Amino acid sequence: MKFKHFATSPVLENRAFMALLLAVSAAFLWILLPFGGAVFWGAVIAIVFTPVHTRLLRRWPRRRTLAALATLGIVVLMGVLPLALLTGTLVREGAALYQRVQSGETNFARYFEQVVTVLPGWAHGLLEQFGLTDFNELQSRIADAVGRGSQAIATYAYSMGQNALDFVVGFFVMLYLAFFLLRDGAALSRRIRAAVPLAPAHRRHLAEKFITVIRATVKGNILVAATQGALGGLAFWFFDIKGALLWAVLMGFLSLLPAIGAGLIWLPVAVYFLVTGAVWQGVVLIAYGVLVIGLVDNLLRPLLVGKDTQMPDYLVLISTIGGMAVFGINGFVIGPVIAAMFMVAWDLFASAREEAAEDAARDAAQEPVQEAAPGATRPPEA
Repeated sequence: MKFKHFATSPVLENRAFMALLLAVSAAFLWILLPFGGAVFWGAVIAIVFTPVHTRLLRRWPRRRTLAALATLGIVVLMGVLPLALLTGTLVREGAALYQRVQSGETNFARYFEQVVTVLPGWAHGLLEQFGLTDFNELQSRIADAVGRGSQAIATYAYSMGQNALDFVVGFFVMLYLAFFLLRDGAALSRRIRAAVPLAPAHRRHLAEKFITVIRATVKGNILVAATQGALGGLAFWFFDIKGALLWAVLMGFLSLLPAIGAGLIWLPVAVYFLVTGAVWQGVVLIAYGVLVIGLVDNLLRPLLVGKDTQMPDYLVLISTIGGMAVFGINGFVIGPVIAAMFMVAWDLFASAREEAAEDAARDAAQEPVQEAAPGATRPPEA
């Protein structure tokens, strides 16, 4: 009899349903793993370009499909085609740099040796401890590192060609998912919010923060990286530094890291100019790097990223670096999103505890005084 009662109890049904829900959710994520990057960027594209889609819907209120297709066309023209052209050019620049290093035309060890010769004695001792005074060995290490980097770029490009089917399928999945998320994203978002077992106010706050952080991170970081990379590449082209486009791409990539970013590239070049007698070039490059390239990071990033996400710069930096270490290039979006969700979740938890404490204090203050028993006499008034 007890077993029959247990077998038909609502508790068992709820637990079984939750187990089924978790199992099918895990299985669904498992089958999405081969195209995880495509699915992720499809969702990011839909979130970032939803305002554009909304404006198009105002012009074509009854043509959701046409508005979604037009938005997708804007995405391809603004992002996909320039990125494809840049990747091809970057592969050629990397191969050219590798050839210059192998032929000795570009000798990083010689450049480093010229800098070391003007350093004070204590700096020489410090470099000896790290084994950086054997310039021949250093050149071989640099050549090997450049070779591995160039080989990695070429291998990646070659693998894309060899695995063209996987690349095309992933690209199609990304655009296909972005199209349907743009067209039906509002209804899907309502369904997801309704399914999340949280209070309506908490669901709304978390969803708004999630969307805000993704838009601010993607738009802000990409705009800052593109601007700093272009400005740095322009400076290198002006000073006739070979491989300016390659260095511009590296500066743009490093600009994803707040505060330190592009300075890892242009500052050593400026120091080299100073110690080799090209004083005005070094001074101009330092002034340009600090006042122009650095100003972009100091002005645009807080305005585009920190202001919308309401996250301090140090947290943006740590979460970006940590995210890229764990998730690769996708981490520059995933890291800040996780950090923002962490802040919001704990803020909601603290607010809920404060409200509960205030409600308890209010209930205790408003608790009625126990009435006297019937027939009891009141104490005489003074």
